[in-house]
Amino acid sequence: MASEFTKLFDDWSKTYDDTVAGTDPEYREVFAHYEEILQSVADKAEGLILEFGVGTGNLTERILRQGKELIGYEPSGEMRKIAAKKLPGLTLFHGDFLEFPVPERSPDTIVSTYAFHHLTDEDKKVAISRYHGLLSPQGKIVFADTVFANKEAKEKMIQDALEKNYDRLAEDLKTEYYTTIPVLTEFFEEIGFEAEFTRKNDFVWLIEAVKKG
Repeated sequence: MASEFTKLFDDWSKTYDDTVAGTDPEYREVFAHYEEILQSVADKAEGLILEFGVGTGNLTERILRQGKELIGYEPSGEMRKIAAKKLPGLTLFHGDFLEFPVPERSPDTIVSTYAFHHLTDEDKKVAISRYHGLLSPQGKIVFADTVFANKEAKEKMIQDALEKNYDRLAEDLKTEYYTTIPVLTEFFEEIGFEAEFTRKNDFVWLIEAVKKG
């Protein structure tokens, strides 16, 4: 994750769980069906799981509750403190999508929620390529993140935010690295994954990309 976002998450750590619960009207739709989205990712994760962007440990907790094996990575020190306190015994490292301690065994699933958009498209492709080499045969990526059907859909969402006077959300959509389904589909196919996208709310899509045999 770009270092420019680490301070943002350090600062956000104390109120993050309130935000995802829908207390901020500007971001209420972004986090609509939040619990269901986390559960859908947790249910698809199997084998040895790597989670990037653990945050305060909300997805992590669901996966561990299912008795699954997980190694987590989080670049924000403040977020790591909260996750570690919430989940004693969690295997958690400082790391991000591109720079992280590689486990001794090949992971079977790589998961993340609400975080992959912090990479530029170029870095997204680098990350996906690295995961392809790291995953076990038939391994998979399961992400849930804000993605847009196309450029026009992204522009419409920005305009809608401005019309509602959601200036922080509009600025967020304009300045962070939100991408489109066609861009990600091209990356996945070129690198050797077969990807499916399932819409979960007006902003978030569930992305499941399985290594081709």
